[in-house]
Order: sequence, then C-alpha cells, then structure tokens
Amino acid sequence: MPHSRKIAVIGLGYVGLPVAVSFAASNVPVIGFDIDARRIAELNKGHDRTNEVESQRLKQKSLTFTDDRAALKQADFFIVTVPTPIDEARRPDLTALIKASETVGQALKKNDIVVYESTVYPGATEEDCIPVLEKISGLKSGRDFTVGYSPERINPGDHVHRFETIKKVVSGQTPETLQIVADVYGSVVTAGIHKAPSIKVAEAAKVIENTQRDLNIALMNELSEVFQALGINTLDVLAAAGTKWNFLPFRPGLVGGHCIGVDPYYLTYRAQKAGCHPEVILAGRRTNDAVGGRVARECIKRLLASGASKPCVTVLGLTFKEDVPDIRNSKVVDIISELTNFGVSVQAHDPWAEADEVKHEFGIHLLERKALQPADAVILAVSHKAYLDEGWSLVKSLLKPDSKIVIDVKGALPRETSRDFDLFSL
Repeated sequence: MPHSRKIAVIGLGYVGLPVAVSFAASNVPVIGFDIDARRIAELNKGHDRTNEVESQRLKQKSLTFTDDRAALKQADFFIVTVPTPIDEARRPDLTALIKASETVGQALKKNDIVVYESTVYPGATEEDCIPVLEKISGLKSGRDFTVGYSPERINPGDHVHRFETIKKVVSGQTPETLQIVADVYGSVVTAGIHKAPSIKVAEAAKVIENTQRDLNIALMNELSEVFQALGINTLDVLAAAGTKWNFLPFRPGLVGGHCIGVDPYYLTYRAQKAGCHPEVILAGRRTNDAVGGRVARECIKRLLASGASKPCVTVLGLTFKEDVPDIRNSKVVDIISELTNFGVSVQAHDPWAEADEVKHEFGIHLLERKALQPADAVILAVSHKAYLDEGWSLVKSLLKPDSKIVIDVKGALPRETSRDFDLFSL
C-alpha cells in the first residue's frame, strides 16, 4: 500500500542499512543517518563494510546518506536502529538509544512518528525513550507526535531471510499510529505484518525470540558435557534424536553476537526490577557464557598430555558467526583469553574480520595466513566456508609435523577423515 511518509533511518549498521535501502527501492525519499563519518563516506562510495547490501543498491536516487543532523528535519517518519549492547556487568546499555532519541528530538515536528527497532526490555520505548523525545523537542507524546515499536529480525549473513521477506511485527502508541506504521512497513515487507496489541508486547516478543534460542543452545551445550563424560559423540546423538518429527535441530556452540548472547539480559534485568527472578534464563546464560573457557581447557589438557613445551595454538576464526565480518561479543575471545592465562602462545587468523577493529576492540593481533607458524594445536573456532573448503588439508598444513591436536568447536569438519588427529568437538 502506498504511503506519503518521508523516512529517516537512524543508525546504518546490520539492521538500519537494509531497512533504508529497502524503503528507497520503493521510490520514497529516505535519509540514512549515522554519526560515523567514515561509514557515511564508504556508503556514498557504494561500499558496505558489513557485506549485507550490494553496491548498486546503495546508489538509488531516493536514498541519501548523511551524518548531518539538520538533514533529519526533512523527515516525518523516523526509524531508530542503533545498537543496544550490555555493559561489563551484563546490564542493558541504552547509551546509543538515548543519544539517538536526542538526535530525533531535535528534528521532531507535530504529527511525526518515531519507530524504534532496537532490542530493548518491555517498557523501554515508553519509559526511557519518550521522555527524551519530549524534553528535546518540547512536544507532547500522544498529542503532538507518536511512537511505535517494530522489532528488527535481521540475520547477518543470511541472504534468504531478508528484511522484505521476514514477517514484521509492528505496534503503535495509538490505533491510528499502529495503522500508519503497518501501512509504511507493509509497503516494502512482502512477508506480511503482525499488529501487536501494545508496544510492550512487541518489545517482549523480540527479547523472547532470542531467549528461546539461547536456552535451546544452552541445553545442547550442557548435553555435550554430559555425553563427553559418558563417552558418547554429541553429534551422533543429535542425528539419531533428530529423526523424530518434533525434535528441534539445535546444536552446541559458542553463543556470541549482538542478539542471542545479549537479549536475554535485557529481559532478566527488567524482570528483576519487577521483583521476578528468572532462574532458567540466567542458568542458560551461565552455561553458554562458559563454553569458550571449556573449549580452551580441553585444548590445554591435550597439550599437557602431548608434553608440548612452550605450546603454540592457532585459532581459526574470530567473528561471532560464519562468513560475516561482525566481531561484536565474539566468544572466540574467551577461548584466546583462557589459553593466554595458562601461558599458551596464541596466533589468530580470520578471512572476514577487520584486523584494526579486532586490535582496537580486543587487543588481539590478527595474522595473515602466510604469517602463521606451525602450531601444537589448531582450533577451528568459526567454521568459515574458506576453512571448510580446504578442510583437513588446511588443518594439517598449520600443525607441526608431530602434532595432532585439533579442536573443531562445532564439528564442522568431516569426521571420517579425522582418524589421524586428537580431535575434540562440542
């Protein structure tokens, strides 16, 4: 359904950029705003460092990229897609969300609509964001302007489930706002629109989507410990159990990134403020947060058994998932940290991650492939396609001639050719 709204997208990361590009493709004016001047310069040159959007889609005539806040005054429909991470104490960090609300507040006019897509706890849009919008704009929410919430469902690296092809949950402060928000998103989202009855319901739906996945993966990670103790291969068990029609196909692994490893803490934080203590959710988080350390200790056990002196370990992959450059909340860092704490020398490689960003965020120096020295053990931490294509020949080429220790975290390499190695997988 056509609409006459002029759209501004605030935050041009993995979520915001596909949103901006999709709306621009429907020939409506779109302003893509980000405070990162380097990011804006790259986008204006047709380059997306996240590899989510092709160059030609960045050059649409109806799409403008800018870091100039004044340009936002041309819009009347604002979509906020900024990061909502957790701090070191694993509490919600709304800094970027509040600053984005201040930025929108400076451009806000009567009859404008502000829609938040960033993941938050139930109540944040109305309790944390609206007061900022009102204070900066001098306008009254519900009378002069209204807000909505529509949780993002972008999956980095997934070229099947895209913004347009994922059913969109929408909500609005008033019935009229809800209908406008539904119409605007419905103009580009072909998968359909679900109207949530309230903003809080939409916010809650987002956090439990990833909390559910987190708990299922936590169960698999715990089972992998149980099966290791029993001398059973976890993937063999899952393959057998998976023949039942209603068995869910989850697998053990590292749980990092900006969603699954973060969102549950937003829900538990708000639950605890309300006097509720969500034991199951937090138990799942503890289980998943401990996996990196477990992987490192399994490697160390094998190094000790091999008698390696001054051992060196090569870690392959540092991004939070396969075939994306996103390093946010990467749990591979936990593996490297634990190895280093035990005095093990670590060399890391990743064909997707930006070396400067990794150095800045984690203090880890990524090496070029040719600079890797023969190692006492190899850890395939992230199963990038580039690694899997070379398979065991790659692993063998990176080990010392008499070394056999391989940690294939997700069991991605073919096991039938692994007999010559001391192999561990979750």
